[in-house]
Amino acid sequence: MMAKRKMSLNELSEKVGITLSNLSILKTGKAKAIRFSTLETICKVLDCQPGDILAFEVNNEL
Repeated sequence: MMAKRKMSLNELSEKVGITLSNLSILKTGKAKAIRFSTLETICKVLDCQPGDILAFEVNNEL
């Protein structure tokens, strides 16, 4: 989505209002959770839906 919008990680970080390191964790899939308010802001900035940037993965470590 960022590539489609020609937006850098730094620019998205500034527009969303979260640190570059936290945004990087989200982008690489290492985050355990995301606040709905953060997801909403990211979607507004990127003009997309949550399903455009999220994917469901089965975790068999339960």
